[in-house]
Amino acid sequence: MPTNHPTPHRMTRRAAGLLAVAGVMASIAAAPTAARAQAQLDSPLHIVVGYAPGGATDRVARIVGEKLGTKLGVPVIVDNKPGAGGRLAAQQVKLTPANQNVLMLANPAVMVVAPLVFKDNNYDAERDFVPVSHVNAYDFALAVSPTLPVRELPHLLAWMRANPQQANVGVPATGSLPHFFGLMVGEKARVQTQVIGYRGSAPLLNDLIGGQVPIAVDTEDVVLPQHNAGKLRILALSGEKRSPFAPNIPTFKEAGLDLAATGWNTFFAPATMPKDKVERFAASIREVMQDPDTQRKFKDSGMTPVVSTQAQTAAMLKAYKTQWAPVVQKSGYQP
Repeated sequence: MPTNHPTPHRMTRRAAGLLAVAGVMASIAAAPTAARAQAQLDSPLHIVVGYAPGGATDRVARIVGEKLGTKLGVPVIVDNKPGAGGRLAAQQVKLTPANQNVLMLANPAVMVVAPLVFKDNNYDAERDFVPVSHVNAYDFALAVSPTLPVRELPHLLAWMRANPQQANVGVPATGSLPHFFGLMVGEKARVQTQVIGYRGSAPLLNDLIGGQVPIAVDTEDVVLPQHNAGKLRILALSGEKRSPFAPNIPTFKEAGLDLAATGWNTFFAPATMPKDKVERFAASIREVMQDPDTQRKFKDSGMTPVVSTQAQTAAMLKAYKTQWAPVVQKSGYQP
């Protein structure tokens, strides 16, 4: 008896036809979405740096920016906006409209210290910004003048206790991270230190080499070339393990002082930026930081590259604030 049910062959052809139509409809529906996603990066990406060209943060921005432009398919422009120790850049970036491609590369002075000591920042580091990617870390170096007759950290601490009126510690800027690290050293060693702030690393190192100040704390990349040239002596570095750039210099822990701390450069997005765009930038920067050529360029500049996810970056920032906030607050420092 005849039946009106389609044969299996007809069922297969009909199903295939329906699937084809569904595929076309899905493609049409997805096209505007894909176009909108592509439109998000139709304009250049601006990386804002709160310091003048030539410094460590600026070098990091340019190394990453060069590779990032190729990966994203848009020009990447480094905008140097110096002023107020990097705070001016943060004040401007937080006002970025949601449709603009702007990231800020910042260090702890801007995102950790300044919010604790300045009452008129005009930005909130946690509310106005979203962490994107932690890209490099650096140690602090404690160095002494060649005129000082000490060659190891315990000898220096003994000298400081015996000569409290002369135990001055120079730092590149008052309120900088080296300033507070110098205070951490004094607290851990139970030595009263007098911190002297300079207007940058160059005058600090000139006075250290000349013997006008006996001790200095600055970043490793700044001090190491002078140490290698024999113009001053680094007694300890602040990393958890020895620096790959100075394997013969002990850490503070190895030298007998239970102290470790690092600085960093991290990309931040304004809180106005859409989440999907932030995630795209984070993933792209992470891929750039995995590139062996990028890592080589960091190391050639005396900087340690870091490959980090957004979640790892946020966790690092939280731990960092937990370590440094009590030191800054206890110091009673006021700008």
